[in-house]
Amino acid sequence: MKFIHISDLHLGKQLHGYSLIEDQKHVLRQIIAEMEKEEPDGLLIAGDVYDKAVPSAEAVGLLDDFLTEVTVRCPNTEVYLIGGNHDGPRRLEFAGRILEKHRLHLAGSAPDREHPDIVCHRLADEFGEVNIYLLPFLRASHVRELFPEQDILTCQDAYKALIEREKIDPEKRNVLVAHQFFTYGANGPVRCESESFSAGGLDATDVRTIFGGEEALFDYVALGHLHAPQSVGRKYIRYSGSPLKYSVSESGQRKSMTVVELGEKGNVALREIPFLPLRDVRLLEGTLARLTDPATVKNGNAEDYVSVILTDEEELYDPRSALEQCYPNLLEWRVENSRTRHAVEDMVLPDMNLSPIELFEEFYRMMQGCGLSEEEEAYLRDVFDAVEEKEN
Repeated sequence: MKFIHISDLHLGKQLHGYSLIEDQKHVLRQIIAEMEKEEPDGLLIAGDVYDKAVPSAEAVGLLDDFLTEVTVRCPNTEVYLIGGNHDGPRRLEFAGRILEKHRLHLAGSAPDREHPDIVCHRLADEFGEVNIYLLPFLRASHVRELFPEQDILTCQDAYKALIEREKIDPEKRNVLVAHQFFTYGANGPVRCESESFSAGGLDATDVRTIFGGEEALFDYVALGHLHAPQSVGRKYIRYSGSPLKYSVSESGQRKSMTVVELGEKGNVALREIPFLPLRDVRLLEGTLARLTDPATVKNGNAEDYVSVILTDEEELYDPRSALEQCYPNLLEWRVENSRTRHAVEDMVLPDMNLSPIELFEEFYRMMQGCGLSEEEEAYLRDVFDAVEEKEN
C-alpha cells in the first residue's frame, strides 16, 4: 500500500509582506503531478493546511481547487487531512460528512466529550487491512475531561492516555497522522523560526509514548508541525516538512514530500520527492559590489526571495535601492563588519539621563565608529525640534 505524506502547506502565508499564493499554487501542482505518477492509495496531509485560523478567501479557494483536482485526477486515492495549530478546527471540518462520500476524510478537532475516540479509517490490500488513525493538534486541556481519574498536565500525558485507551493491535498494520512537537528522549528535532511552540516545553511529546513495549504500535507515523523534513528517533516516525521555505532560517533546507510504501507487517520503504519551488529563499553574504555584480546575480534566480548580509567596511549610500534593482524580492538586509561586531562586544546600557539627541549620537558613534558632523547634528536638531513642536 502506498501513501504520499505532506504537511504544513500554510496556505495564505506571507513572507516579509510578500504574498506566496503563486508559489503555493506551483507546489500544489507538483503534488498532483507526482500523485498521478505514483498512484498512491492515500494522501496524508498532517495539519497546518492554512496559515491562519480564519483564512483568507484566496487561501480557501486554493485548497478547494487543490482537493477538487486531486479527486478528479486521482480517482483511486483517499485523502486524509487533519487540523494543525494554525487551522480553525470547525472551519476545516465544514461539510465533512458530504466530503466523506468523495474520498476526503477530515479530522479538524482533537477528541473531546462529544467525539471521544481517535478517528480511524481502514484500507485493504493483498496483505490485509491498514488502520489509519487521525489525531489533530491537541493540548492537554483539550482531552483532560476525557480522563478525570488521571493527571493530564502535558501533551505527552494526553497522547499516552489516548493511545493506551485505543488498545491498538500491534500485530496489524497501523498508520498515525498527527500534528505535534515530538522528540525522542533528549534528542530534539531541527526547528525553524516559522514554527510556534509553547513555553516550558509543555507541547513536547516523546515519540516513545506511542510505542507498546518492544514492538512499535505504528508502521508509519506521518507528522506535521516542523518544517524541516526529518525522522524522529526511528525512520518511520517522520515529519514531511513544509513544501516551501517559510523563513530565512529554512534557506539551507531541501524540501520534499515523502512516499511511504507498506508491504507485509514490518516492511516499510520510504523515499523523498524534492519540491522545485517557483522562487527559492536564499541567504546571501558579501560586499555590495560583489552581490550586485551581474555575474553573481546570474548565478541564481534573481526573482528568488533573498536575505542579504553586507560585509562592506566603508559606509554605504542607499544599499537597499542597489540591492532591489538586482533582487526585486528582497526580504531584508543588514550590515555585519568589524564595526558592528565591535559594537556588539562593547555594547553597554545607555545613560537614560541623556537627551534623545545625545542618545542618537551615542548610537551613531557605536555603529559607525565616528561622531556626527556639524551639518548632520544641525539637521538632526531641526528634526527633533519639529517633532517636539508637533507633539506640543
